[in-house]
Amino acid sequence: MENRDVDRTLELLWRRTLGTPQGTRGPKKRVSVDEVIQAGIAVADEEGLPAFSMRKVADRLNLKLMSVYTYVPGRSELIGLMVDEVIGEHPHPPHHGDLRERLTGVAFHLWDEFHRHPWLLQVESSRPWIGPNSSDRYEWQLAAIENAGFSDLEMDQVVTMLGAYIAGSAQVSVTARRTAEQSGISDADWWAVNAPILERVMPPGAYPISGRVGTAAGEEYNAVGDPARTFRFGLDRLLDGVEALLAR
Repeated sequence: MENRDVDRTLELLWRRTLGTPQGTRGPKKRVSVDEVIQAGIAVADEEGLPAFSMRKVADRLNLKLMSVYTYVPGRSELIGLMVDEVIGEHPHPPHHGDLRERLTGVAFHLWDEFHRHPWLLQVESSRPWIGPNSSDRYEWQLAAIENAGFSDLEMDQVVTMLGAYIAGSAQVSVTARRTAEQSGISDADWWAVNAPILERVMPPGAYPISGRVGTAAGEEYNAVGDPARTFRFGLDRLLDGVEALLAR
């Protein structure tokens, strides 16, 4: 990637602060950078990132493919702009309560965001673009644990750990929802259809521990699993550990 592209993308990320022109020099543009980003978000929401392409964005805007590149340098850069844009869709709520309540609020804010835009879980980048909304997000997350007693490095680690856990849990939840939608049947219906085969390959006593635990879980969830419940259980245990760190 050329430095020119990196600088251009940062200018676009901070376009509302820098007053960067909407697009490169040349004839008057038919659409704005904001409209290109919104079109990209719409395509990603409908089809996911594996099927995402600049051509689909161009088609949605009734533009020629090469015209899109006069607004953004390329596909990965557009995705970076899209990520920062959706981060700013909903205001970050004020922090209330004790440390556990504040971190729980942070967690569910991210959980909801991943479910509104599942393609966020498909973004492949270990070096995110530093935009205004992502910067505001990081500041808001850190404010939840400011003055709690952590060192600055521990503050970053707590926020990073929490984000990684939420993303992993949301991935399980989104995948389960997508499987149900694509198959057209619920987990309970799937088990009912396949029970005769499972009974043949798993006779009573063959799996005593997993059989007992699986039966208890299945009766409680009426499904293979309960991603939202598992997310909350894991979050509580994670916060137990955060509180134990402070206690030490």
